[in-house]
Amino acid sequence: MIINSKDMEVTIREHMRGGDGQVESQCVVPSDKLLHSRLFAKLTLNEGCSIGEHQHSGEIEYYYILSGNGIVTEADGDHPVAKGDVVITGWGNSHAIRNSGEAPLELLAFISVEK
Repeated sequence: MIINSKDMEVTIREHMRGGDGQVESQCVVPSDKLLHSRLFAKLTLNEGCSIGEHQHSGEIEYYYILSGNGIVTEADGDHPVAKGDVVITGWGNSHAIRNSGEAPLELLAFISVEK
């Protein structure tokens, strides 16, 4: 199966999970094509935008940072992230992410469902 980028649905989410501004979400793989997972998307947060704090119970979320700079907030505080970094959140933990730079923060987000 090949999914061409021109066929990937793009949506704009205002104040995602209570965050600031807009998040552009490009659906990389539609949910009906995913197994043991519920999300595979490219997210773009422009300057000043964020995804608010949210919890992951019964699932694990992975962020792979493609470009830009951000701050991830976890229970133990704030952590800077940049291109090539990976964030893993699950097991009932929560996190938030915000663009801390002037360029767009782009990341791949993947959510797998715990068995």
